[in-house]
Amino acid sequence: MASKTDPESEIDSEAAQHGGVQSVDRALAVLEILARDGHAGVSDIAEEMGIHKSTVSRLLGSLVSRDIVHQNSERGKYQLGFGILRLASSIPGRLSLVREARPVLEGLADQFKETVNLAVLRSNYAVNVDQAMGPSTLATYDWVGSLTPLHATSSGKILLAALSADDRDRILKETGLPARTPRTITSRDKLDEQLLDVVGNGYAVTLEEFEIGLKSMAVPVYNHVGSVIGAISISGPAFRFDPEKTPGLLEALKEAGLQISANMGYTRR
Repeated sequence: MASKTDPESEIDSEAAQHGGVQSVDRALAVLEILARDGHAGVSDIAEEMGIHKSTVSRLLGSLVSRDIVHQNSERGKYQLGFGILRLASSIPGRLSLVREARPVLEGLADQFKETVNLAVLRSNYAVNVDQAMGPSTLATYDWVGSLTPLHATSSGKILLAALSADDRDRILKETGLPARTPRTITSRDKLDEQLLDVVGNGYAVTLEEFEIGLKSMAVPVYNHVGSVIGAISISGPAFRFDPEKTPGLLEALKEAGLQISANMGYTRR
């Protein structure tokens, strides 16, 4: 004969489960505050979360015991601990840049009706690893797998600007600055000036430098440690597409780059 469950036991069990979920939610909120502010005291956290200081102390004590949070002995404030790094280190290897970027590329291509590419640095060139086509019948060229020169493409300029001076010198000495069109930058001094602008502005453009009749704009994609791992670009025919004059394009492109970066573990600074 099956035994009946005590209704009071069921209520106690549900209450315990609810309390457990609430504790997890609060612990995550504490971690988000510490990630945002760098460090915080018990009173600061309690005030922001609207809970008692004793509750915050219990949460922090549990997180400290697992090395997720560390207490600064001098100021008594708390900050994220090395346990977070152990957890985070298991993520990047399982993340696929192409997979994480794909919906973002498609959204941009649909919004601006032009071709959007994702490129990475490989063997001294920018290699397009994925592409979302705009609906225009003119946007028919498949760039995936194409090796494009760093100095003559917007994605390439993003990747070049992110390199150390030594790595940039090495690559440009090996590849040179060949002219793809009459508008290609072939002066190292002029290229360096433009790369400084790329770093300062957060984007790069090419105006028929790789191919006559083609204009493009690109922004960086970052990984979980803030290193540039790729570039997302949008390109179109010069007779209808002027990236720096297209309303909302720069903002949308930068936001897309940050969205992909966030998918790869990057935290906005």
